[in-house]
Amino acid sequence: MPFLALSPQERESILSFLGIRSEEELFSCIPEELRYAGSLSLEGPYDEQTLRARFPLPREAVLFTGGGVYRHYVPALVDAVAHRQEFVTSYTPYQPEISQGTLQAIFEYQSMMASLTGMEAANASLYDGATALAEAALMSLRIKGVRRILISRATNPTYRAVVRTYLQQVGDVEVHEIPFNPATGSMDISSLKSSLGSDAAFFFQNPNYFGVIEPIEEISRMSTGFALWGVVINDAVSLGVLSPPGTYGSTLVIGEAQSFGNPVCGGGPLLGFFCTTRDHIRKMPGRIVGLTHDHNGKQAFCLTLSTREQHIRREKATSNICTNQGLCALRAALYLSAMGPIGLRKVASQCASGARYLRKLLSAKGMETVFSWPFFHEFVVRMDEKTFERLEQEGIVPGIRIESFYPEISDGVLVTVTEMNTKEDCRCLLTRL
Repeated sequence: MPFLALSPQERESILSFLGIRSEEELFSCIPEELRYAGSLSLEGPYDEQTLRARFPLPREAVLFTGGGVYRHYVPALVDAVAHRQEFVTSYTPYQPEISQGTLQAIFEYQSMMASLTGMEAANASLYDGATALAEAALMSLRIKGVRRILISRATNPTYRAVVRTYLQQVGDVEVHEIPFNPATGSMDISSLKSSLGSDAAFFFQNPNYFGVIEPIEEISRMSTGFALWGVVINDAVSLGVLSPPGTYGSTLVIGEAQSFGNPVCGGGPLLGFFCTTRDHIRKMPGRIVGLTHDHNGKQAFCLTLSTREQHIRREKATSNICTNQGLCALRAALYLSAMGPIGLRKVASQCASGARYLRKLLSAKGMETVFSWPFFHEFVVRMDEKTFERLEQEGIVPGIRIESFYPEISDGVLVTVTEMNTKEDCRCLLTRL
């Protein structure tokens, strides 16, 4: 659709309606040092053919990036079905029972996510893993007596930032971060023990942001000391080889399922998932598709337990997110159906073995790994900024610099290996160091 700029009269009308006199007043809430004072020097306009010539597609780089968004292979079947016009929408239909195909797809997605996590119920999706964790924190506050939210500092830093944003307007709530062991990269268990209390909800990521697998048995033994506790999954492919969180007593399992059939598209769209036990299903945010029978006795799908979001008053809703990632959830269901349990296990195993292969090569080259603890398919190495930037210029992105999130690891680079990284890619990185 064409872009039509606002006329001066329309601008004046908008400002008058808002009760302000100028555009400067409209944007006064933005700190002055963050506002650009001059006028942009823009070339053009250009026709479409000229634009394509000026902006060619970038050459494909060798990527070892992850940190929450992962490059996994997407079977052709996923695109073939998901691109059908009746599916291309992120919305649950407003007259949902008319769209039995869409509802069944979401129901299958819920069933598979519940099975993978070892939980009893899953919702129809949330925006992303960060939103899922923030909604889990809000859900924990609806449980009587919870006034402290404990989050492992080794949880994805962007997730932790979203939680703080969500909770900053909620009174009388303390958000406390559990430190990690600087030698192993896993959670500091002694700090966790000192924070035990029935007024606290506890969340940690496994594998954590550094790729380290947390000591689940020790953590689960302390679970009775909390009102509830949840496991955050950064890459759902890890569920192909790791024990389902539900088997060790987790109350909530939340996280990111972009890895299931959704490509990396400039950072999105993503797919948040949220799983819990039957006891907490009525407090769970997001929509839920259930199986029932119509008035003729035929099997039918419907939105169930739908006293949530826009169905009821805002202050009584379990969540004020009124949509979901329906299309991404469909892609996840298609991916899991195509791969099956054995296929998912193979993908996860390839990721893990590839990461160990690359780590062995880097160690032989003399590169130091920051943490000495079992990991899944990500690990942190020490690499100076000059080497990192040189590799990027040569078309190799060795990982993510984590200094901005963890200043104490100033030269740390989070390296990720998936089944998309070949041994040739690993050797290519090694020869360029």
